[in-house]
Amino acid sequence: MQLSVIIPCLNEIDTIERCINKCFSSFQSLKLENQAEVIVADNGSTDGSIEAAKKAGAKVINIKKKGYGNAIIGGVEHSSGKYIVMGDAD
Repeated sequence: MQLSVIIPCLNEIDTIERCINKCFSSFQSLKLENQAEVIVADNGSTDGSIEAAKKAGAKVINIKKKGYGNAIIGGVEHSSGKYIVMGDAD
């Protein structure tokens, strides 16, 4: 795996799917389709963000320890990429 995009998430139903789709579109443009992943590091969403992220093709990780930084750290810990990019769903 060459690239992991980490997206911290807490109730981002309005934007999460669009952000994930943009990641996958960029992977295609860069010819990284089979060498990149999107990891949504969820921090307790209750609005359907988790389901939307899975439907869009992201790997969803449940991060129990609250906070933006903890979500990023948890996402990085579950990533497989040689390179890691942090995104945001806002």
